[in-house]
Amino acid sequence: MQNYFVVFIGAGFGGILRYWMSDYAYKVMPENFPYGTLSVNLLGSFLIGMFMFYLSDNELISLDMRIFLTTGFCGGLTTFSTFSYETINLLKDKEFLLAGINILANVLLTLLALFIAYKISKLLS
Repeated sequence: MQNYFVVFIGAGFGGILRYWMSDYAYKVMPENFPYGTLSVNLLGSFLIGMFMFYLSDNELISLDMRIFLTTGFCGGLTTFSTFSYETINLLKDKEFLLAGINILANVLLTLLALFIAYKISKLLS
């Protein structure tokens, strides 16, 4: 039962950060592309890489903290469902190039963010 509470609290903090980052991105970036979703997915991918490859692999955090940071916080922060919805809306609006860029950016850049976190964690270990 404790793990559920840890995930619940972490997801709440992640969701708050997601809302703030998305809102900010939509205020400062052009509205024709879902920069908010891309930004939270990039940050979440980088953070989960640091949490797992550095903190967890080097036993710097407890199991409860790992669950809080990964399943909770990063799970609440990142948003695959919103990415999917925004991509479908771009396709419905016949914005095929932007839809393709959105798919490639979210998939490739989040993988790159995770890889960078992995490399940084190896340098720090």
